[in-house]
Amino acid sequence: MAANFWTSSHHKQLMDQDEVDVVQPLDRDKGITLEDFKLIKMQMSNYISRLAQYVKVRQRVVATAVTYMRRFYTRKSMTEYDPHLVAPTCLYLASKAEESTVQARLLVFYIKKIYSDEKYRYEVKDILEMEMKILEALNYYLVVFHPYRSLVQFLKDAGMNDISMTHLSWGLVNDTYKMDLILVYPPHLIALACIYIASVYREKDNTAWFEELRVDMNVVKTISMEILDFCEGHRMVPDERINAASSKLGLKPETAR
Repeated sequence: MAANFWTSSHHKQLMDQDEVDVVQPLDRDKGITLEDFKLIKMQMSNYISRLAQYVKVRQRVVATAVTYMRRFYTRKSMTEYDPHLVAPTCLYLASKAEESTVQARLLVFYIKKIYSDEKYRYEVKDILEMEMKILEALNYYLVVFHPYRSLVQFLKDAGMNDISMTHLSWGLVNDTYKMDLILVYPPHLIALACIYIASVYREKDNTAWFEELRVDMNVVKTISMEILDFCEGHRMVPDERINAASSKLGLKPETAR
């Protein structure tokens, strides 16, 4: 992996939010709105996490898989490329990229365990074929930098690496993968936003420490507000709303949340 984020393919692939929030024409023809699009990606992020629990891989592998999935759908249609196949294939690819390889046949076994519907009971050859399509769509750029490393270092530097702050901040970073932040912002700024939110919740005054970092606090606060708005807006989203979005693509509700 490239040692420097700023010279990496990840940095070069950062997008503006309006580039990410594009529903492909084939999906629009199915009646998929931007909100539907976001809900389906959230559903598939949760599906990846669920599969990951079965095959026992690190959170970093999950985060990389979700990033691949989200990048993929900035370029490809959900109508043309079934998320129920793309999601586990991204997990398979991420497990190799992160050197925690999971056998495709093991993923197939658990896919069949989750879904009784034959429509979603994919075989090894399906995953291997989709892997090549995903690689091509990603232009073979597989390096992903995540906020976790920066988070740990920042908390240590600020003297805030107690269990309470670490647990809350880490959980907030996990939540950001239900959004598209990793496609838009540098990971260290996402980490700082999560620390900023956690500091408010834990009533810690870290103003001086943030000022010493010499980062653009307007960006950090913008990311923080996006995270808070998402958490507030999606904590109470009923399963019926998620399933309604999924049904437009013929997706099953089992992996809703």
